[in-house]
Amino acid sequence: LAWGALAEEVGFPKGVVNILTGSASEIGDEICANPLVSKITFTGSTEVGKLLIQKSSVTVKKVSMELGGNAPFIVFDDADLERAVAGAITAKYRNSGQTCVCTNRFLVQAGVYDKFVEKLAAASNALKVGSGLEDGVQQGPLIDEKAVEKVEELIADATSKGGKIVAGGKRHALGGSFFQPTVIANATPKMRFMKEEIFGPVAPVFKFETEEEAVALANDTEFGLACYFYTGDLGRAFRVMEGLKYGMVGVNEGLITTPEAPFGGVKESGLGKEGGHQGIEDYLDTKYVCIGGLGL
Repeated sequence: LAWGALAEEVGFPKGVVNILTGSASEIGDEICANPLVSKITFTGSTEVGKLLIQKSSVTVKKVSMELGGNAPFIVFDDADLERAVAGAITAKYRNSGQTCVCTNRFLVQAGVYDKFVEKLAAASNALKVGSGLEDGVQQGPLIDEKAVEKVEELIADATSKGGKIVAGGKRHALGGSFFQPTVIANATPKMRFMKEEIFGPVAPVFKFETEEEAVALANDTEFGLACYFYTGDLGRAFRVMEGLKYGMVGVNEGLITTPEAPFGGVKESGLGKEGGHQGIEDYLDTKYVCIGGLGL
C-alpha cells in the first residue's frame, strides 16, 4: 500500500499501478488463469516461481521470473586486494545481505587467502550497525526473528564442520533482529553455505588453487543470477566471464545493477529481464507484416 501511495505521489497516471490485497494464492490463481492478463513478472522464491510458471502455462502467458541466487565472489591472486575488499563489503553487506544478488560465497585463491580474510574481517568489524535512519549507519537489521535464526543455524553448521569465525558471529548488542557482520574462514563445500542462500550478513570464505577450480566451484549451484570476480589479468577476465554460468557478472566491481542494464539470471534463478531496453522488450511482442498489392 505504501508503494502504491508513492507511485501516486510521483505522478503515475491512475490505473497504471494497481495494488491488490487479499489471499496471495487466490489472487495468483486468478492472474495466472485469466486470459486478459498477457504477462506476469514475479520476484520471489524459485519454488513459488516454478508454481506460477506451471499455472500460467494454461493460457501460455509470457513470464519474467526473478528468483533465487547463490552469488559467488572470486578473488584471484593477481587481484587488487584493497579494491576487492571494498567491493566485497558492498556486494555482501548491502541491505544486511538480504538481496538476491548479495554475495553468498567468497572463493579466494590460496596465494592471497590469508591476506584477504584478514582485510575482510577488519573491514567487516569496522561497519557501523544501526537504524538506517541514523547518519553513518552501514548495516541495518534482518527482516525478522526467523531470518536471524536461519543465520545462526548456518553459522553453527559451518563451525561444526571446521569453519572459523574471524569476525562477528553473534547477535548484535542492539538486540532485536540486528546481527553482527560475520566472516567465516576455512569454509568447505560440505557446509550449507555452498548450496543455500544466506540472506544475511555472513561471509563464508572458501579457498581454491586454480582458475578452473574457481569456475567449477562458482558454477556448482542450480542458480545463476549474479557473480563477481577480481583479477588484474585481462585475458583471465575474458576466460572467466565466458565460463561463468550467470546472467550478470561483475569484473572488479561489487555493485553492478543499474536501471539501464538488463537484470536477470539463468538456470533456476529465473527467466526474462528487468531493466534496460531488454526489460521493456519483455512486455512486447514482435509482429512481422508482409504487404503486397498496394502499389508500394
